[in-house]
Amino acid sequence: MIQPPSGLTVLSLLSILTGVVVGAVCGTFRLLLEHAAGLRTALVLDAPHPFPAGLMMIAIGSITAFIAAWMVRRLAPLASGSGIPHVEAVLAGLATPASIGLIPVKFIGGLLAIGGGLALGREGPSVQMGATAANTIGRLLRLGPADCRSLLAAGAGAGLATAFNAPGAGAIFVLEELVGKFEARTACSALGASVSAILVARALLGGHPDFVVVDSPLVISVSTQLLFLLTGLVVGLLSVVYNRTVLATLRLAERMTIGVEIRAAVIGSIGGLIVWLTPHLAGGGDWITQNAIDGTLIWTALPGLYVLRLVFGSISYAAATPGGLFAPMLALGALAGLGCGDLAHVLAPTLAGRTTPFVVVGMAAMFAGAVRAPLTGIILVTEMTNTPSLLLPLLSGSFAAMFVADGMGEAPIYEALRTRAAAEK
Repeated sequence: MIQPPSGLTVLSLLSILTGVVVGAVCGTFRLLLEHAAGLRTALVLDAPHPFPAGLMMIAIGSITAFIAAWMVRRLAPLASGSGIPHVEAVLAGLATPASIGLIPVKFIGGLLAIGGGLALGREGPSVQMGATAANTIGRLLRLGPADCRSLLAAGAGAGLATAFNAPGAGAIFVLEELVGKFEARTACSALGASVSAILVARALLGGHPDFVVVDSPLVISVSTQLLFLLTGLVVGLLSVVYNRTVLATLRLAERMTIGVEIRAAVIGSIGGLIVWLTPHLAGGGDWITQNAIDGTLIWTALPGLYVLRLVFGSISYAAATPGGLFAPMLALGALAGLGCGDLAHVLAPTLAGRTTPFVVVGMAAMFAGAVRAPLTGIILVTEMTNTPSLLLPLLSGSFAAMFVADGMGEAPIYEALRTRAAAEK
């Protein structure tokens, strides 16, 4: 007698369907963001008269941030910020899932805010849109609570996978960060959703890694591991500074007496000013990360550039528009890694070698220290840079960063944001 399909089989098939939907939505979101970044840069660099173009960019940044904040406040308050803390709260049973109305607000609001130049990441909106789409599919098909939960987590992972073209990181992110434990049903669903989402997204975006590391594979000697361990210690300290700066900026923004939309407009005008003066320094920070990998940034400019992106990223998040933290965080890690690599060349020129490995390690270490999800960070950075030969340095740097952050008693950034949101209710 033929046995009917098991619950896991049905859930796995639905995860593939979910991944197709999430890949289409989040892949389109990323594609439009890339076009927006190219457009705002062209408007400044190709303008025949810089001053009117600059005023136009300031106005655009202000208006787009205002509209995004207005949409969030009036139409879908849960769409504010990253969205990942809300997804984690839903999976922990502490919040209810968002309705499908969040998706257009997150999509359009994120496109306006990030496309307008705010230093926010595409992954937060992608994760929350993916989770919402998955939950909607589960409810429409009348799945039970446990299956809806697994599908929601899988949709969130598919969103992350699409945002960074990193299917492995999307699946691991579900288990390590969102769920916090291994569950066979959730793991299978996450894998199915991430793979199918990536196939759809690559049809839209192509299959190349996010960042290009020219000379690979990179061979790292055992004697250089101490340098990567030291890099992790430094970046771990900077990850604590990052977390505390974001949270302090949010507290400061709450004390302002002006409305949320006006606050967003002011912050958006700052973003427009940065677009006018240095267009490549606006947005999520991919240009910064790639140039750090290439080693084309002048070492004397690194401290100022780091502080600029740290402050700009923090106030951008305080605008209460849709936008995530991953991409700006990785850019800061890349800058910190490049600085450590340059310093290593001065202190130990025979051991340091090229700066590229330090940049890659800095990215993973910043993620490990701030988010406290080292496996996700290592796999994410490896997939984004296509540098599997750096596994041991990535392990060393991530371990050291977590050691410092935990030793200083710093809570992971999403846990801190989730706790903060719960306290406000």
